[in-house]
Amino acid sequence: MIWDFLIKDKHSLCVSTDTRNLPADCVFFALHGERFDGNKFAQQALESGASLAVIDNPEVFAAYSQSPIAHSRILLVEDTLLALQDLARAWRRELGLPIIAITGTNGKTTTKELLATVLSTKYNLHYTQGNLNNQIGVPLTLLQITRAHEMAIVEMGASHPGDIKELVDIAEPNYGLITNVGRAHLEGFGSFEGVKRTKQELYDYLVAHQGTIFRNGDNPYLAEMENQSTQSYTTLHHLTQLYTTGKMPDGTHLVGEYNAENVSAAICVGEHFGISREQALEAIRQYVPTNNRSQKMQTANNQLIVDAYNANPTSMQAAINAFKGDTYILGAMRELGDYSHLEHQNIVNMLAERKADAVFLVGEEYMQTTSPYPVYENVEHLHTHLEEHPLKGRNILLKGSRSTQMEKLLDIL
Repeated sequence: MIWDFLIKDKHSLCVSTDTRNLPADCVFFALHGERFDGNKFAQQALESGASLAVIDNPEVFAAYSQSPIAHSRILLVEDTLLALQDLARAWRRELGLPIIAITGTNGKTTTKELLATVLSTKYNLHYTQGNLNNQIGVPLTLLQITRAHEMAIVEMGASHPGDIKELVDIAEPNYGLITNVGRAHLEGFGSFEGVKRTKQELYDYLVAHQGTIFRNGDNPYLAEMENQSTQSYTTLHHLTQLYTTGKMPDGTHLVGEYNAENVSAAICVGEHFGISREQALEAIRQYVPTNNRSQKMQTANNQLIVDAYNANPTSMQAAINAFKGDTYILGAMRELGDYSHLEHQNIVNMLAERKADAVFLVGEEYMQTTSPYPVYENVEHLHTHLEEHPLKGRNILLKGSRSTQMEKLLDIL
């Protein structure tokens, strides 16, 4: 195996793709994209203490090979991203610990956090940090696991067909959970059917490898997707653990009935691994959301529910339905392609049907709708308005896609 020299007898690995965050003796992978080329920073990485620099540019390799410091510490590969993924897969196989994969349109990060909170009461657990859930993030997550860990949770995001298949082929999970499927990233998926088919790639892998699926029995889309996966592998047998969405338990820091699905999932997986429902609920009650995900905030002037990390039509509608307050500040939903105008108009219509009075909409997408509410081109324009007309004594829902930067309004609310 090409990576044996790195992983044999190692307790842990140190891998970095960023020379600005490069601990001593780390392996530096020179990734590149449209606007950057890590190959150009390989020598800098070595001078900063990297033990090895992995590059994929033969011309750069030839130049570095003349340098005394770089001569024996540069590894040329065909593609550095594929090499990073291959190392992560090799390390995952070396460790051999159980891995739980989580994906879904909405709730996957909250479910990951809740599940990590529950399982950590019994196991030494590693789980995806932040939003490292793509073709780079999943390998980095796997490479952060050490021999001391007993289990890992790997979050998987997707915006195009085939994304989940690529990630499960790297992580090789034993268990998997799809929170739900909804209308998000339609520009990349092409349609809702494209969303379902891509998320189903997790079920396909688990069925083909006789893994375990945790599935919400109340969700007909997930049942249909599992049936389709099973039909492709009629001679194999996998295990399905069903759960149903109960009522939102008392005493948590979570906002909205839609989080009941996430809580139910965490309890189900916890019970499978020997953690009682009562123990799981106690752990969940200790969990406090952060990072602008369904986060309760009290400012000097207002009560806020800040859900500004991401937004799509499904999550936006769920948040509006669950909101009991009086003021809506909503940012645009991105990456919807040809469906953008329809989905933004649907949100406007939904607010009108609820007879919402205090509504502030942000983004060019809302400017294209027929709306009885004020629309601001960007968050800076709304910030200026709120400086002149401050809100006080309000209960506010603040939600929008990450790119709308709705959190910039927090200092004025």
